[in-house]
Amino acid sequence: MANHQITVEQIAKAVRAFYDRRESYRIFHGSTNSTQPQHQEKSIDISALSNILEVNRDSRSVLVEPNVPMDTLVAATLRHGLIPPVVMEFPGITVGGGYNGSAGESSSFKHGYFSETVRSVEMVLCNGDIITASRDENPVLFRGAAGALGTLGITTLLELRLIPAKRFVHTSYQRTASIEETIDMVKAGTGNANNDYVDAIMFSDTFGVVITGRQTDDLPDGARPQTFSGAWDPWFYLHVKNKARSAEKPQLASDYIPLPEYLFRWDRGGFWVGRDAFDYFGLIPFNSLSRWLLDDFMYTRMLYRALHSSNQSFGFMIQDLSLPYSTAESFIRYTSTELNIWPLWLCPLREVSEPTFHPSTTLPGPEDSPKPMLNIGLWGPASRDLSFFVRQNRDLERILQELGGRKVLYAHTYYTEDEFWKLYDKKWYDDLRNRYWAGSLPTIYDKINVDYKKHGQASTWSSWLKAWWPIPGVLGVIAAIRSKDYLLHRNAPWREAQIV
Repeated sequence: MANHQITVEQIAKAVRAFYDRRESYRIFHGSTNSTQPQHQEKSIDISALSNILEVNRDSRSVLVEPNVPMDTLVAATLRHGLIPPVVMEFPGITVGGGYNGSAGESSSFKHGYFSETVRSVEMVLCNGDIITASRDENPVLFRGAAGALGTLGITTLLELRLIPAKRFVHTSYQRTASIEETIDMVKAGTGNANNDYVDAIMFSDTFGVVITGRQTDDLPDGARPQTFSGAWDPWFYLHVKNKARSAEKPQLASDYIPLPEYLFRWDRGGFWVGRDAFDYFGLIPFNSLSRWLLDDFMYTRMLYRALHSSNQSFGFMIQDLSLPYSTAESFIRYTSTELNIWPLWLCPLREVSEPTFHPSTTLPGPEDSPKPMLNIGLWGPASRDLSFFVRQNRDLERILQELGGRKVLYAHTYYTEDEFWKLYDKKWYDDLRNRYWAGSLPTIYDKINVDYKKHGQASTWSSWLKAWWPIPGVLGVIAAIRSKDYLLHRNAPWREAQIV
C-alpha cells in the first residue's frame, strides 16, 4: 500500500502541473482493447498501477489497481475461492478499462455491467486532488465516471465485490431455428434463477444456439472436463456449433467446463474474428492443423496488437450494439441484409438508469422505467472502400437510434458532435466536468470520434506503401511477435490456480 501511495502522489503531482499550466493531456495505461485509432498527445503514464493489493475473504472483496488484467485478477481471487461477479471475456482487459468502459459478459443479466460490481474507487481529479468515490462518498462522481472512458479523472485503485467460486460451469447448448426463437429463449434464460450465465450465438438467421451455465462443484462419473485454452482444444464457437448440430433433440447438449476455462472461453480466436486473419492472407486453410500451428497468434492480446500495428481497423465492423428485446430482431435482420456478417453474439444485459454512457434503451415503456437490453456483437469484414465503409457505419448508427439502441463506445463512432449529444445528457456531463475540474482531459466525444479523413491520406511513400495488401497484415504480425504477448497465454496463471 505504501508503494501504491507513492505512485499515486507522483501521478497527482504531474496532474497538478498540467492543471497549473492549463495544458491538456491523455492517460497512458500501457495497453488497450479499444479499436479506436491511437493518439499522440501529451500523456500521463499510469502503467505502473498494475498490482493486486489485497484479497479479503471475509469481506469478499479485492483491492486492485486499474491496470491489472482479468487473467491475473481471476488467478489471485480463485486462490481464495472467490471470483468477480462479472469477468470480461478477454484475459487482457483491465479492471480500470472495465470500470471506465461499458464492460459486460454472460453474467451481466444478473450482476449488471462490471462497474456495478465496484464498491469504491480512488481517483486523482484533474486539479491533482486524490479522493475516494463510492455509493456513499462522492456518489455523483462514482456513478458518472462509470462508463465515461476516463474523462472525469484518473482511476488509481478499485475495491471490487467478489462472489464464491465453484469448480465447474455446467454449460448447456440449445439449438434454435430462428432469430425470434433465439431472442425469446435468451430472455427466458435470464428469468431462470438457477442460471449464472446466459448468452447465445446466431450462426445464421435459421441457426442459433442459446448457451446457459450454472456453477457447480460436482463432476458426474465418467464426465470429462472440456477445455479451450490448449493448442489442440477447439475454439469455443466451433465447439458450440458442433455440439448443437450433433445433439439429438429434445436432449440438451452440455459440457462441464472448469470455471476459469469458461470465463476465458472466447480468448482463442477472439470469439471468431481470428478466422478473418486466415481470410486476409488467403494462403492458409482454416482447419484444426493450421489453428494448432498458428495458435500463438490466435489469442486476443496478439490479435489486438496486430490490429493496432497494422492500422486495419478500418474495413472491419467491430461493434457491440445494445437494443431493447422488442427491436433486436429488426436490427439483426437489417445487419443480415446490409452487411451479411455472421456469426453474431447475443449477450443479455441488466437494465441501467440514465443519465449514463452505458447503453440504455430510449423506447418508452411502463412509467418510462429502464429496461433490460440485448447486446449484439457485430464483428466481421465490411467494405474496404473508406467512403463506403463510413457510410455503412453511419447507416448502422442511424438504424440503431431508430430502434432505441446504443453503441458500446470502445469502437469506431462516426456521429457528428450534435448527433452524439442528442443521444446523451450533455448538461449532466458538462456539470460533472466543471464540478471536478476535468477540462484538462479530452471529452468523451473527443475520445470516441474517428477522424476517417486523416486515415485516408497517404502523406509519405512509406504510408502509401503500407496501404497495399498484404504489407499492413505482415507489419501487424511482426509487431505482435516483438511484443511477446504470446508468452502471457503460455504462462497463464489462471490455468494453475486452485480453488480453495
